Amino acid sequence: MRRLTLATFVGLLAVAIAGPLSAADLPRKAPSYGPAFVRGYDWSGFYVGLNGGYGWGTSTWSNAALTDSFAVKGGLVGGTLGYNFQSGSWIFGVEGDVDATWIKGSDNIAGGICGGVGCQTSNTWLGTARGRIGSTLGRLMPYLTGGAAVGNIKMTPATGGSATKTKLGWTVGSGFEYAFQEGWSGKIEYLYVDLGKATCDAAVCGVDTDVKFKTSIVRLGVNYRF
Repeated sequence: MRRLTLATFVGLLAVAIAGPLSAADLPRKAPSYGPAFVRGYDWSGFYVGLNGGYGWGTSTWSNAALTDSFAVKGGLVGGTLGYNFQSGSWIFGVEGDVDATWIKGSDNIAGGICGGVGCQTSNTWLGTARGRIGSTLGRLMPYLTGGAAVGNIKMTPATGGSATKTKLGWTVGSGFEYAFQEGWSGKIEYLYVDLGKATCDAAVCGVDTDVKFKTSIVRLGVNYRF
């Protein structure tokens, strides 16, 4: 279901971005001198912003004998820094962000790795460094994005100890950004994040245990462009 959601979202954006390419083959109309959003909008420049949203996904614990998967979810909020370069109707950019997150979940499966008494995976911070490519539709910019993701995976077994590892992974997604005022824009964005695998060693988990963390994120943001 998660793959279907991502594929559908990215597909819609790909169609939106492809529009200007198709339009390039059509006869050109006379210049229009209507409102600013019809004539176009310049997205070039540095920008800073704030973002906030919600994440949901799965964590998988596995050792030599057992494998358990369970849901993780929670909110996030943070800051954004980026740069856009516009060439005709195309926008190319780089963007980075760091968020405080409250994404976590517990496993209470009887007979599982956690023995039915609960183990927990949590993520308390998450950062991304991504490229972006979009197309200007006046003041609306649909875009695709992807790059690196980094964050922590905190592993708390039923015994009560915990281990935390910082992991480098990857992310891909898409979104829409709208310039509602000169210099100011708002966005809605979807990201799929995979932080890979961390190992909770035997000293904490009783036996070496691999813990995976994957999440989907939907967030809103507001940016100010210089």
